Amino acid sequence: MAGVRIDICAVGKLKEDYWVKACEEYLKRLSRYAKVQVIEVPDGSAKSDKDIEAVLQEEAESIKKRLASSTFAIVMDQSGNQLTSEQLAAELDKLQTHGNSHISFIIGGSWGLDAALKKQANMTISLGAITLPHNLARVVLLEQIYRSFKITNGEPYHK
Repeated sequence: MAGVRIDICAVGKLKEDYWVKACEEYLKRLSRYAKVQVIEVPDGSAKSDKDIEAVLQEEAESIKKRLASSTFAIVMDQSGNQLTSEQLAAELDKLQTHGNSHISFIIGGSWGLDAALKKQANMTISLGAITLPHNLARVVLLEQIYRSFKITNGEPYHK
């Protein structure tokens, strides 16, 4: 998967040091396989449930402005397809084989993602049926991308 560029576009900024350090560790490990960057967009604040839809639209606009038009966009959403690590590795390898050298994973904030943004994505995948805090989802996603490279390259990684 050499030459691939992966963006993790996430709503919200990591505030706690332990989330930052976990992400930095996986970004360091991934650097030998791909150019991976995390793009943080500001999370909106809703004063009431009525404001949530407007906040989601605002966050979606921020995300769209940060994504390259040529990227293959993958939304992380609980309603998406649940893949094994091996299936994710195969999917990422297949994307690159078919000319998608720029892949963007999109992680929503506390309220998820705007419905229109989800529809515009090329693919939707889930990290499982459970709900994960978006900070933890970012770490898990980075780990799974790293695991995917290890699997694709036939390299050992603890199981």
